[in-house]
Formats: sequence, structure tokens, C-alpha cells
Amino acid sequence: QVQLVESGGGLVQSGGSLRLSCVVSGSIFSISVMGWYRQAPGKQRELVVSIANSGKTDYADSVKGRFTTSRDNAKNTVYLQMNSLKPEDTAVYYCAARRVGALTWNFWGQGTQVTVSS
Repeated sequence: QVQLVESGGGLVQSGGSLRLSCVVSGSIFSISVMGWYRQAPGKQRELVVSIANSGKTDYADSVKGRFTTSRDNAKNTVYLQMNSLKPEDTAVYYCAARRVGALTWNFWGQGTQVTVSS
């Protein structure tokens, strides 16, 4: 099993920045891809970015140039640096992990709220 714990959410003004963290524990060796999702009220959960063990990243068009993900393997932590935040970035942000060879996301964190005021 893999456990994911997010932190770093909060309230920020439009144009501000936040950094989310996701600490990974458990069977870390089984994970090949980490991701950040978000879900705004009344909307479907959407993939914000994924980062593979190789370091390859894939960003949603809506966050390209503003959000950056990184991983610190020594700390078993994945980060999401969010700059130039907009009110439409308001959502619950979830960390997710996918096993080697899996086609779907296998593990989810509890989520952390990000609210951007205009």
C-alpha cells in the first residue's frame, strides 16, 4: 500500500503563490508516476500535472507556465509550486500515485483546499 499526505493549501490573493507538498510512504518502489489533480465545486476532477520516475512531466494547458512540479526522492515528497494564481485555480488539490504498469491512478491523498480571491 501507498499513503499520500498533502499539505500547503490555503487562501491567497489573485497573482499570489502557494507550494503544495505530498509526502509518500509505504510501497514507494511500486510507484511509477505521481500526479496532482484538482476538483472545483460542481466540476469534474481534472489532472493538473503528472511526473514520472524519469522526470518527464505533463502539464494541463491551463497551468502551463504558472505551475511547476518537482520531486525530492530523498524526502519521498512531490511538490507543486503554483505561481500567478487565478480565482479559477480555486479547488481541492489531490496528490495521486500510479503503480508500475497501471492504467489508472491507484492511490489518492485526502486533498488540500486552495482558494484564490480576486
